[in-house]
Amino acid sequence: MASASAVIEISASAEQVWQLVGGFNSLPDWLPMIVKSEAGEGGRLRHLQTQDGTVIVERLEVFDNAGKTYSYSITEGPFPVTDYLATVLVEAHGTGARVTWSGRFTPAGISEAEAQSLFTGVYQGGLDALRGNFPD
Repeated sequence: MASASAVIEISASAEQVWQLVGGFNSLPDWLPMIVKSEAGEGGRLRHLQTQDGTVIVERLEVFDNAGKTYSYSITEGPFPVTDYLATVLVEAHGTGARVTWSGRFTPAGISEAEAQSLFTGVYQGGLDALRGNFPD
């Protein structure tokens, strides 16, 4: 099983950051590549649409509001991996917040290094976009 992660520090409180990212269906609010998110199954499923029309379906596996973290799996999407499980975690860090987005997965048809590079890029790009919502 392969893994990837990205970490970013944001000069806003962990509570402010969690308020934006903590809603499982809130990706369009902070991630420009996701233009639409429709909740299903009482909020445990999200049907995402990207700017180019790609559909990704993700399932909320674990949600901990007090711990400011959630984990989700991908049930449908274009990614060349199986057994995908990712976690978003927001922590207080000094006067700001540290956000970690990480995942583990089994590459399917690509090398472990290619899969790690793909998701490291997704996570880092997403966290960079998130930080853009909190100007210094």
